[in-house]
Amino acid sequence: MPIYESSESDNETIPRVKLFGRERPMHSILGGGKVADVLLWRERNLSAALLIGVTAIWFLFEVVEYNFVTLLCHISITTMLVIFIWGMFADYFGCTRPKIPELLSNEHAFREVVSAFHWRFNQFLSKFLHIAGGKDPVHFFLVIVSLYIISVIGSYFDFVNLLFIGFLCMETLPYLYTKFENEVDYHAGQMTRKASKLYRRFDSRVLTKIPRGPVKEKKHA
Repeated sequence: MPIYESSESDNETIPRVKLFGRERPMHSILGGGKVADVLLWRERNLSAALLIGVTAIWFLFEVVEYNFVTLLCHISITTMLVIFIWGMFADYFGCTRPKIPELLSNEHAFREVVSAFHWRFNQFLSKFLHIAGGKDPVHFFLVIVSLYIISVIGSYFDFVNLLFIGFLCMETLPYLYTKFENEVDYHAGQMTRKASKLYRRFDSRVLTKIPRGPVKEKKHA
């Protein structure tokens, strides 16, 4: 358990803040429901199956160097043959013929997934406009630096590898954060405080010294 100590440079206490200033549980931030359960590994079998499936797809594209159209056709042919053989055995032995999985045929499940992504996108857009508008200078500079780092990393990977890395981050980082939440929040509070001090210093030494033109008064009719 981290101990919150006073800084040596001044007597200010490092505030305990949540990562990105969040006020709700991580499960709620991820949209709740099935999607959040999968990302937080509360549905371990489904999360593991999804991770293995995406890893297999990445392996086929990047390591085996399968063409997308070829891979899609081979998967379709294999699926049709399996369903055909399954249907023949089901008719011969009186078993149940293959049916559409409930997860795919359930309209409520699809609506829940789409609603979660739609809600998350609106939250992201609202936060983006808030930061880009200059209302949160600390996060503004952090986002600029983060985007630049991602752009540098992206120059060394192709699109498929970036998607795979992004998926791995989605599958692992939320779970690891919930497991080590106190430690991450403590260090996030330290970094936020240091970034705020750097910005105040930059503002007092640079921004406030930039000459500004006179403000014109609006003429009222």
